[in-house]
Amino acid sequence: MRTLFRHLDGTDARFEVAEGDRGLVMTVVALPSLNVVFKIIKDRFGAPKLTTRQQVMEKYHLVFVRDRVGRLADAQEFEDLEFRRDRFAPAALTELVVECGGTVWIEGDRVVLRHLYTERRVTPLNLYLRQVDEPRAIDAVLDYGQAIKDLAAANIFTGDMLLKNFGVTRNGRVIFYDYDELCLLTDCHFRAIPAARHEEDEYSAEPWFAVGERDVFPEEFRSFLSLPGRLGEAFMAAHSDLLTVEFWQRMQRMAEQGEVVDIFPYRPSRQL
Repeated sequence: MRTLFRHLDGTDARFEVAEGDRGLVMTVVALPSLNVVFKIIKDRFGAPKLTTRQQVMEKYHLVFVRDRVGRLADAQEFEDLEFRRDRFAPAALTELVVECGGTVWIEGDRVVLRHLYTERRVTPLNLYLRQVDEPRAIDAVLDYGQAIKDLAAANIFTGDMLLKNFGVTRNGRVIFYDYDELCLLTDCHFRAIPAARHEEDEYSAEPWFAVGERDVFPEEFRSFLSLPGRLGEAFMAAHSDLLTVEFWQRMQRMAEQGEVVDIFPYRPSRQL
């Protein structure tokens, strides 16, 4: 916090809306000159999110107390912060007040933020893949799959696997930073999609089988994990097992049996 306030006193920096796709649960602002983002929970969540503010905070607490195996952004929680109003770009201040009015309000020339989380800034993976050449993009998507597997080995299920929820650090490591769907792997029930009873079932808008609250169907991950061209080919060659029930059930058994999996903070090419 001292670093932040010294930075604001010594520069003309202003909070701006952070780069990347807008989230359904959080409004994220950043100081372009500081390697930190500030995440504020919205008053209302966009569809199809059904979670609550308390549940989101519980997810962040879970991350705080769990072994993150180098794949989860380290979030720090702050309350009752105040900044000068002129330190906010108009668009950022408007979004904060409209989307997070229960947490953010204006008092004269000051802006009060009752609650927020900070994380180190990363480049959203979906943006990163558009900005780099093919070899670096392939390296990133391979590490994206490995990040999902590393977290599974630590009994953590990311839930939402969209590229926009993962980021690339300045050292090229892929990490996960969107926690509102995160849970323990052992809390999930991984299932195969039952065979259709009739041909019409496959074209129905609703599933032809019962779905429990904790049911997860790995075959459906293809919609998250599909990548174009050589990126998709490289990813599926290395990580197609993420689409199988067997992989996830095996990781669950390992977690339930207390098996500790070695997670290395460097690429296999660096191992002796």
